Amino acid sequence: MQELLANIVYFIYVRKSTDVEDKQVLSVEAQIVELRKFAADNNLKIAGVIIEKKSAKTPGRPKFNKMMKRIQNGEANGILSWHPDRLARNSIDGGQIIYALDQMRLQSLKFPTFWFENTSQGKFMLSMAFSQSKYYVDSLSENTKRGLRQKVRLGHYPSIAPIGYINDVRKKTIIVDKRRSPFVIEAFELYAVGDKTLQDIADFLYSKGIMTKGKKPLSKDQIKYMLTNPFYYGHFRYGGEVHEGKHKAIIEKKLFDRVQAVIAKRCHPQKGVTAPQVFCGLMTCGMCNMAITAEKKVKHQKNGNVHEYVYYRCTRKNKAVKCTEPTITEPDLTVQLSDILQSYALPKSWANALNDMLNNDEKKAEQSSAVFIANAQTRIADLQEKLKRLLDSYLDQDIDQPTYKAKQAELMSDRKS
Repeated sequence: MQELLANIVYFIYVRKSTDVEDKQVLSVEAQIVELRKFAADNNLKIAGVIIEKKSAKTPGRPKFNKMMKRIQNGEANGILSWHPDRLARNSIDGGQIIYALDQMRLQSLKFPTFWFENTSQGKFMLSMAFSQSKYYVDSLSENTKRGLRQKVRLGHYPSIAPIGYINDVRKKTIIVDKRRSPFVIEAFELYAVGDKTLQDIADFLYSKGIMTKGKKPLSKDQIKYMLTNPFYYGHFRYGGEVHEGKHKAIIEKKLFDRVQAVIAKRCHPQKGVTAPQVFCGLMTCGMCNMAITAEKKVKHQKNGNVHEYVYYRCTRKNKAVKCTEPTITEPDLTVQLSDILQSYALPKSWANALNDMLNNDEKKAEQSSAVFIANAQTRIADLQEKLKRLLDSYLDQDIDQPTYKAKQAELMSDRKS
């Protein structure tokens, strides 16, 4: 037996994962020091040191697999590690080690913190240690998911804060980034106007120092994700559902809805539909009495300047009359209208009557506001009841998950509005 042990050559295998369950394990350097001392104290021959920084929860560790191949090729026939959970925390890697022991390719395992002997009883105890390690990882995963679900129920977003917010590691909450949040608000306001593209917003944020880790402007997909993220008005998405958050909103829901309207229009352009101009529908042609229309012309100069002009003209829909009225620019038309309106003034005798009308309108507005508030409260209660019924229908399996998530997001958005 002593002669057999003297012929065993060991690989020192150390592993340190970045996962939560491994934070209490010795560092790589500490493991190497302890294992080399253990090898010297027990006169073990060492063929090499293998260092791996990867989780053992799932198969596929490259250095572990390479070590097992080298053992199959006869470069070594023993492994020295800190504990069995350093070697395997999944059934496939654990089974691979036990199978190598059965085939005598692997003749010995040494652990400073765990006793092992290459016998049927020893392999049984080893398999129990591997199973215990797997159970620990599985239970930790379940507990972590349970904690995340509870955090979501309390209204806290359990992930990385979006642009404009930062993760407070001390309180484990998300707070407003006072430096970058004003630029995010301005980005929403710029896009809501309707004349900016996603690339324009990316360039704007880049000019304010908001960029990728590679010092490049954010991509269009990143900008669109930001502009469609309900986190900024107080909600957040998690697991495909929308939840009400406890974090501080930095924009109003109305501004968010305006942005969504612009995005919807950009994503589904309507051919032949142009934006209404100021004076369309207010006047007719003086010659043929037909409606007037407006056209926008864009002029690109050689120096790179771009100028936009709006021209008004007769629609010339009356085929019986040949209208010869020329086009007119919007500034010139504005000047003509101002000159005409300057000749009109309201008599002073109408002032008292108009003031009385204004006071009556204010009273009616107050009454209508009270009615609006009452209707809004009733609407909110109705939406809350619909959310409860929707959840009950989903739990009773009357509706599928995609339908539930889509309708739940819609109702949450309506309630926020």
